[in-house]
Amino acid sequence: MGIGDLAKETGVKAVTIRYYEQIGVLPVVKRTLGNYRNYGTQHVQRLRFVRRCRDFGFSLDQVRDLLRLSAENGPSCADVCEIAERHRQAVEEKIADLKRLASELRRISASCNGRRKMAECRIIEALSC
Repeated sequence: MGIGDLAKETGVKAVTIRYYEQIGVLPVVKRTLGNYRNYGTQHVQRLRFVRRCRDFGFSLDQVRDLLRLSAENGPSCADVCEIAERHRQAVEEKIADLKRLASELRRISASCNGRRKMAECRIIEALSC
C-alpha cells in the first residue's frame, strides 16, 4: 500500500509517517519502480502501536525504547513496566500542577469583575507580580 493508504488505515498523517521514517521510529520501506513507498502489514501494526503510545502521551524516545524492548523479546517485561510507571508518575504530577494552576486562575479571575479601568485590572495586576 502507498503512504496515503497507510495514513487512512492508521489515522496518521503522511507527513508524520515520513517524519517517523526519518527519525527511525518506522523502518524505511522499499520503493516501487516508480519510486513510491510500498508499505505492508508490519508497517500498519507498528504505526498503530506508535500512535497508541503517542495517544497515551509517551515521548518519541519512550516509544523507541518500547519498540526496542518489544523486539528484544527479553525474559520479562520489567523494563517496559518501569517506563510505564515513570510515565504514569509524570502524568500525575502534571495533573497536580494543572489543578494548582486552575485554582490560582479561579482565584485571580474572581478578583476581577470586568468593570474596572485597564490600569486597575486585578488580573493584570496579579500577572504582573
